[in-house]
Amino acid sequence: MIKLLPLSGDVSPAVRGLGWDWALEDACQNYVAREAVQLPETSADALLQAADTLYEMLVQCIPDPIPDDLLRLLAIPQNLWAAVRHSWNDDRHWHLYGRFDLAETTDGPKLLEFNADTATSLPETAVVQWASLVAAGQADDDRQVNGLFEGLQNQLAQWLELNNDLEPTLLLIHLPDSEEDAANCAVVAEAANEAGFAQTHICSVDAMQVAVQGQDRGAWAEVEPGKWQRFAFVFKLVPWEILADEEPELTTDLTQLLQSRDLIIANPAYTLLFQSKGILAWLWQNFPHHPLLLEASLQDLPGHVVRKPLLGREGQNVTEINDEQAGETIEGDFAEQVQINQRFAELPQDAQGRRYQAGVFWAGAACAIGFRRDAGFITNLSEFVPHVVV
Repeated sequence: MIKLLPLSGDVSPAVRGLGWDWALEDACQNYVAREAVQLPETSADALLQAADTLYEMLVQCIPDPIPDDLLRLLAIPQNLWAAVRHSWNDDRHWHLYGRFDLAETTDGPKLLEFNADTATSLPETAVVQWASLVAAGQADDDRQVNGLFEGLQNQLAQWLELNNDLEPTLLLIHLPDSEEDAANCAVVAEAANEAGFAQTHICSVDAMQVAVQGQDRGAWAEVEPGKWQRFAFVFKLVPWEILADEEPELTTDLTQLLQSRDLIIANPAYTLLFQSKGILAWLWQNFPHHPLLLEASLQDLPGHVVRKPLLGREGQNVTEINDEQAGETIEGDFAEQVQINQRFAELPQDAQGRRYQAGVFWAGAACAIGFRRDAGFITNLSEFVPHVVV
């Protein structure tokens, strides 16, 4: 049973008082709960250890060289295969961060999926949940697992060092008209500034231009009216598979620039290997009955399962199935995709029957925890709940 600690106080002054007002968005505040999960220290340690172990398992289960059959199984678009292989084989293509979504069960943490490519919830995890404790007079370094900003800073510094032959300029791009994505980019930009990048700039992907000819090769953006700048590093909150589907020419150009080392992109294309929910079946095949895994298969499974599209987003087209009877489902845009079946795991609940899903951020190592809650079993677009370690 989840136990809660009420939190009082206005988060906004606390955020601005900490100097983090650049990462605050109105929408973010509106769905951050005014109470915190009381997380036992043993549970916090188990969640962190689970994320570190799972990341090691993910790396271990990818064959070298990567076979075509695995790329097909994971539904990775073919026009990204070259970028996936190139980035996997060159350690300078650095995985900055991702978020493991875990279910805390009576048998310990279980992997639901890994948001390896474009994980969000950075402002609420790194900033707002800490500010919630500050506003309530509960702030203490030992009372919250929240090293996300420091983890990002360290990862960005390592990325910069691995590519010290490139100019330390970072362009951060996001999908058009998304305040949420812009706020997430702002957290990464601030960490990049602290990590040693000389210049950062945030814009919509539509505002980026790419040149693949002559001395102008690279990614460009208008940093001031009439002033264009070339960037050697790009951080994107645009899913790789969306680029491949909607912008095939841009995808070809980016792959060419990666291969010629005129550009480096994070998260790298190989994160699609982990992002695809097909990896859940591949993990089960390589580590059958591992205590951190739920049974998963691209074939039908009997009993109580969750069916979800391999490259779905935001919980869309996820369906609960019990003895072949479809239950709760979320409509969306991914119904035509190949589906995976994963054994159902009941999420922990509070006294009001609301379910809690743990999100554990990995940035070189497991470094931060946050919770989503909802009355239903799908918690992707639900309320964010801070935590207090007890």
